[in-house]
Amino acid sequence: MSTTPISRYPIPDINELPDDIKALILKVQEKSGFIPNVFLTLAHRPDEFRAFFAYHDALMEKESGLSKAEREMIVVATSNDNNCQYCVVAHGAILRIRAKNPLIADQVSVNYRKADITPKQKAMLDFAMKVSKDAKSISDDDFQILHEHGFNDEDIWDIAGVASFFALSNRMANFTSMRPNEEFYSLGR
Repeated sequence: MSTTPISRYPIPDINELPDDIKALILKVQEKSGFIPNVFLTLAHRPDEFRAFFAYHDALMEKESGLSKAEREMIVVATSNDNNCQYCVVAHGAILRIRAKNPLIADQVSVNYRKADITPKQKAMLDFAMKVSKDAKSISDDDFQILHEHGFNDEDIWDIAGVASFFALSNRMANFTSMRPNEEFYSLGR
């Protein structure tokens, strides 16, 4: 087990956190068998923790034209481009589990254009990368391409929402020097 701190910022004692945050963290621990470091790091600021996870769940857990695995593909591809080790490792584990494919996260994080995914998913990731890297150049042509692949306007919003939210998450993880839990590396393999 690593002795390197999980964040540049102090990690609060779980027992001293507000009851709602403590309950959420313990629920995650019960489900996964460990506490992902993102919960401990962001608990440093309880109001921001609540807002972050409410928006995360609104994007990642709702019914959508995108599968949960496709949403994780967006996270992994854009997080790699943003050099976010935490999100690539953590969401790579989630992607492997949701896609039921031990290779997919590595393929998507290294070069999604060569990954074993569908042309529709490649178009989705092309757009997600544009949102993440060059949103000012998005045009009607991008919508046309996505429509041709079967995405509707709500799906396109979901792609943009996930890419945008994780741009924030990537920057916070890098800024805090958040370390991925060791448990993530072997999940879904």
